[in-house]
Amino acid sequence: MSRVLLRSLAALVLTAAAGLIGWRVLAPAEVWSPAAAAYPARADRVPQVTGRLNQAPLIVDDRLRVYASKRQVRADGPVDAKSVNTARWSLRRWPAQVSGVVAAGTTVISRWSDGQLIAIDGRTGKEAWRTAAGRSAPGFAGHRTGAATVWAPVGLHVGDQAVLVAGGGRLSAYEVASGVRRWQIDVPAGCGDGFTTAGGQYFCATGGYSVANGAALTPYPKGPFVPVGCAAGLSGCAGLRDGTGQGYLTGGAAPQRSDALDSAPPGVQVLGFSRGRLVTLTADRHLRIGGELDFTLAVRAEEPAWKPGRWQVTDDYVAIERLTGDGPADPAAPGHYFTADPVIVASIR
Repeated sequence: MSRVLLRSLAALVLTAAAGLIGWRVLAPAEVWSPAAAAYPARADRVPQVTGRLNQAPLIVDDRLRVYASKRQVRADGPVDAKSVNTARWSLRRWPAQVSGVVAAGTTVISRWSDGQLIAIDGRTGKEAWRTAAGRSAPGFAGHRTGAATVWAPVGLHVGDQAVLVAGGGRLSAYEVASGVRRWQIDVPAGCGDGFTTAGGQYFCATGGYSVANGAALTPYPKGPFVPVGCAAGLSGCAGLRDGTGQGYLTGGAAPQRSDALDSAPPGVQVLGFSRGRLVTLTADRHLRIGGELDFTLAVRAEEPAWKPGRWQVTDDYVAIERLTGDGPADPAAPGHYFTADPVIVASIR
C-alpha cells in the first residue's frame, strides 16, 4: 500500500511541476529593456545613401530607428548607421502580436493583437502610458522586413497630437501625451481604414472626419482618395488625389487644389515632401528632391532593376523597401525582395 501511495504522490508532484513549467512558458509576459545609452544626436550628412537594412525602420525624430517583429518593438540608432545595430531599447510581449507602430514627436505608440495600445518614450525606451483600445486587433502582417507594420499599419494613424484607432465599425482618438480618449464615433462599413492629413483630417472611402473632435466633414473632392506625401504610412499626409486623379494639398483646414500633385507621369513615383520640397523617384531609380538634389539610389554597382515597396520620407531621410522588379508578389516567396538587405536609406538634408 505504501508503494502505491508513494507512486501516486510522485505522479502528483510531477504533474504539478509540469503544470508550473507550462504556465511559466505559456503565461502572458512582458519584457522591457529600456535605453542605457544617450539619445542619438542628429547626424549632419551630405545627401547620399547611408545604409542598407534587412528590416524597415520607422524613423523617429530623425534620430531613432524603430523596428517591429511579430512579438517585439525595438529601436536602434543613429539613423545613418550602415546596418541594423544592437537594440537601444525594446519591448517584447507574449502571446500578443505587434499589430502596428506609429510615432508622434518622440513618442512611439504600438498597437497589439490583444487590444493594448502602449506608448513608449522613444528617448528612454520606458513606458509613457497604455490603454485598452478595443477587444482585439489584427496580428503581425509585416513579413520579413516589417514594412507593413511600421509604414502602413492597418487601423492605426496619428494626427493633430492624437492616435486614431479604427476597427469594428468604430473610430477612436486618444491623446498622444496621455492616452486619454479624446472621442469615439461609429463609422460606416466602407470607412474601416483611411489616412490622416497634415491639416488634422481623417479621410476614408466614404467621407472625412475632424481629428480634433470626430465631427463629420463636408465632402470636398469626391473619392475614392489616394493619400500623397504622408509622413509615414497613412499618417500626416500632405496631399491627396481624388477619384479623377486631381491633386490637393491637405496641410490646412480644407484641401487646396494643386496641379503638382496630379497623377504623376509614367515612371515617376511621388514619395512625399521634405522641408517643403517634393520628393520623387524616377524610373532609373534617381531620387529627386525639389529642384535641388538628384542622385542614384543605389549602393556601389547595384542595378536599378527594382521596384519600390513601401517607404518613409522625413525632413532628413528617405527609406524605401526594394522589391525585385519582376519577382513574385508573395512576400514569403524566394526572390520577392531585391536583396538580402532590401531597405535602402538615404540622407536628403
